[in-house]
Amino acid sequence: MKSVVFVAPMFRESTMKFARAFVRLPGVQVGIISQEPLDACDNETRRLLAAHYQIRDTMDPQELVRGCRGIAPMLDGRIDRLNGHLEQLQEPLGEARDALGIEGMGAAASKNFRDKARMKEVLRRSGVPVARHKLLQSDRDLWAFVAEVGYPVIVKPQAGLGSKATFRVADARELEEALKQIKPRPDAPWQAEEFVTGAENTCETVSIRGEAVWRSGTHYIPGPLEVLEKPWLQYCVFLPREPNDPDFTSFHPINTASLKALGMGTGMSHMEWFRRKDGAAIVSEVGARPPGAGIMPLMSEAHQCDMWAKWAELMTFDTWTPPVRRFATGVAFFRGQGNGRVSKIRGLEEAQREVGEHVVDRVLPKVGQPKSESYEGEGWAMVRHPDDKVVLNALKRMIELVKIEYA
Repeated sequence: MKSVVFVAPMFRESTMKFARAFVRLPGVQVGIISQEPLDACDNETRRLLAAHYQIRDTMDPQELVRGCRGIAPMLDGRIDRLNGHLEQLQEPLGEARDALGIEGMGAAASKNFRDKARMKEVLRRSGVPVARHKLLQSDRDLWAFVAEVGYPVIVKPQAGLGSKATFRVADARELEEALKQIKPRPDAPWQAEEFVTGAENTCETVSIRGEAVWRSGTHYIPGPLEVLEKPWLQYCVFLPREPNDPDFTSFHPINTASLKALGMGTGMSHMEWFRRKDGAAIVSEVGARPPGAGIMPLMSEAHQCDMWAKWAELMTFDTWTPPVRRFATGVAFFRGQGNGRVSKIRGLEEAQREVGEHVVDRVLPKVGQPKSESYEGEGWAMVRHPDDKVVLNALKRMIELVKIEYA
């Protein structure tokens, strides 16, 4: 029987979807390391767990090693796999695997994925097309980079999380304002990149021992940076029915080269990339973990399977049975303009009449709820249909019709 440890900093529902996928695996004993006590965990997971160990900080590699040593005696004295789905966990997990001799991605490869400056340099050296970039250790570094590539530029944390804390600098005034916020130093560097325009897409890849065995891809409508810059902008993520769309398949060699260069082992990766107007593809970022932005449920609906369960099986047994894609899917995120609490929601009834038959899941905004701090907004609706055009039209109509007001 395999012994698997899953790291769940907090017992939030988004994390517990992954945890429950592990505890439901047959023939596997599962332990959880967390920062919360076990009584904060849901009943099903608690009932199926073989072990639990609480530590102070799951992002601290030394604490994680201590937790693994504490939980191992409860799992027949060994840990076969150590897993976690959060982006911020990947480097601590790699260091803990190295320290304890646990199979899986080690610290060096994990750092390739987490340190965005290092990532870009590894990819560039391997011939992968990436935006020009520079590690910022002082104000002078940013001024010098702008002098080299011109405006606009993108500034982001060295160990970024998607588009979080990422912003665009369009002129000297905005550059000076940015430097007041980021204050780059040698011990706290930031990353600058040239601004790339084009259609932004994702590539989700399943790899087993470094070999890509399955891929999926989505379109962002519009791109994440524009969504962050305009907090009132409603947006969509679209997963087409046809997995062999030439726009995606032509990118696969770049995806393969990127993952090999960075050291991907067994797992699901999430790559964001641009298709420029001239047709060229540019890699933006890569995460060695399952995707966010609603993409896991989109893939589950498109393939009519439980992608969380498939990821847990992949990470435990190094196996993957390719699912058959039966539908196109998409999710529309509802966001309003202003601040405060939701005071009015317009257009829900009309949207329901027009496209409600295609909605398969939703979390609708409610009057009185506070404005969300998440880029995903106050609610969302997921649609599914065999025809791409039907899904795209449904997404378009929902973000046109549904309007949120604050007071």
